[in-house]
Amino acid sequence: MYAVIQTGGKQYKVMLDDVIKVEKLENEVGEKLTFDAIFVSDDGVIKTEEKASKIKVTAEVVAHGKNEKIVVFKYRPKKRTKSKYGHRQPYTELKIVEIK
Repeated sequence: MYAVIQTGGKQYKVMLDDVIKVEKLENEVGEKLTFDAIFVSDDGVIKTEEKASKIKVTAEVVAHGKNEKIVVFKYRPKKRTKSKYGHRQPYTELKIVEIK
């Protein structure tokens, strides 16, 4: 059984005991969160819209962190300008505890 949840403007396909990285959430480590399912597949039976919205996905916050650095380099030919900077996107790690 798997479900599709939405958080941070993105959708994630999750199964029981999966650990996923999502956009940073302001919850403490060990706290439990509940998400509404957008789409559910249970042994080939697909549930969408009204049937899937009744199913809840419970996740536990495992950790917070930052992804690897992304280097952004901009160069403008014939203008003698260039800029280089990096960015590390913060994330929250969630463990899927229950799909019910």
